[in-house]
Amino acid sequence: MSAKVEAVLAEECGLEKDRLIIVGVSGGPDSLCLMETLRQAGYPILVAYFDHQLRFESSSDAHMVEKTAIRLGLACIIDGADVRAYAEQKKISIEDAARTLRYRFLFDLARKRKAQAVAVGHTADDQVETVLMHFLRGSGMSGLKGMSYRSVIKSFDPDIPVVRPLLEMWREETVLYCAVNSLRPRHDSSNDSLNFQRNRIRHLLIPTLETYNPKIRETLLRMSHSLKGDYSFVMETLEHAWQETVASANDEIVTFDVSRLTAQPVGLQRNLIKHAMQNLYPGVDISFQTLKRALEYIHSAGAAPRLDLKAGLRMYHESGMIHICAPHAELPFDRWPQISGAEPIFMQLGGQVSLAGGWKFTCESWRLTALAKEQAEENDDPFQVWLDAGELPETFELRARRHGDHFSPLGMDGHSQKLSDFFVNEKLPQRARDQWPLLCVGDEIIWIPGFRPAHRHRLKEDTNEVLYFSVQHPPEKNTSEENPQH
Repeated sequence: MSAKVEAVLAEECGLEKDRLIIVGVSGGPDSLCLMETLRQAGYPILVAYFDHQLRFESSSDAHMVEKTAIRLGLACIIDGADVRAYAEQKKISIEDAARTLRYRFLFDLARKRKAQAVAVGHTADDQVETVLMHFLRGSGMSGLKGMSYRSVIKSFDPDIPVVRPLLEMWREETVLYCAVNSLRPRHDSSNDSLNFQRNRIRHLLIPTLETYNPKIRETLLRMSHSLKGDYSFVMETLEHAWQETVASANDEIVTFDVSRLTAQPVGLQRNLIKHAMQNLYPGVDISFQTLKRALEYIHSAGAAPRLDLKAGLRMYHESGMIHICAPHAELPFDRWPQISGAEPIFMQLGGQVSLAGGWKFTCESWRLTALAKEQAEENDDPFQVWLDAGELPETFELRARRHGDHFSPLGMDGHSQKLSDFFVNEKLPQRARDQWPLLCVGDEIIWIPGFRPAHRHRLKEDTNEVLYFSVQHPPEKNTSEENPQH
């Protein structure tokens, strides 16, 4: 067993013998086995005990762990918190509260001591119970593959991993190991309580399943191993699709290109959405029903601007993009040109003005009318336009919309409509409308950048003078993200 665990420590857990490891020790056989295994293998360790204050005897357990550590020449840190009070405050289960506070303590300690990892004593039995818990929740492959030897839980620390060296050992093996090495584990009475789901799985479900298959534990453990390989393949495929479909991503917002996302197989679409949610909220439990609602929203032509997902995560569908946002994230405006403030901007022919987010608005006169007409016919960029200069002055006003604005867009033969109706018809995101720049002469809107010019000022056969206007984004941005019609 020593040689087997030694290989796991180095190869699977990636541990180094010259760096400290924080070992979570509860006083039970699993954690004591882990502690002694690491000690005998020559790893520098710090024993850490967290008192959940759920049992009367927990303080004596802490004392036992401390005495054992001292006898073995190991440093020991003890801390604790009222888990029950925390669970009531946060409105979460006792199990979730205990895990959160325990891991918070362990990772805080790891950061302070510059440890390479936090080690916990999860065994093969814990793996089987975890797989069954995920199965009962309707989890996908990521849950059914179970725990890994080494993983990063970003909600606790983005860099320090948690390692589980005993995932191949059964609980009875750790009991035997403790006996052979003169360690006396404490019995945790809370492990007998059927109030906790894991205990019900351990004491009721697994024994029942063993009446159908006496080796159900070994079977489920093999299944988790098999699914780990399948999951690695899925993650490689997912990473490739992520690069293809994600327009931008940071700690608060992941933005997908809708056309590229919906071109993927449905199963891959679900996994991309799930991956985005977990990047923004590590550890969140995402059900199939949540992902189903998300896909229905993405594929719905008349979808509402916003969909609430889970745990404060939100999804927005706008301008050919899907934004998945963390609870307190605010969607950026720099993908569009926006007017800063309420005052209009006056510009002269041949001038340039700056807009919010680094956008630039320019205008100039073109003397080569034939070339202007040719360029206008070939142009597919709605952020540039050529207009008949015959009835236009040399000074223009760039402003945001006003109450009562009307617009006579190209293609409506001079008929006007409310500007608000035009924005709705063009599906301009509502949050972008109030400060969208409008090129005006007096009260007349002659061009809405990103959309259409006014019908009256279009290029005609008898046009002799041409004015050219353009709105340009800073060059480092991807122009495919700028066009509100894409």
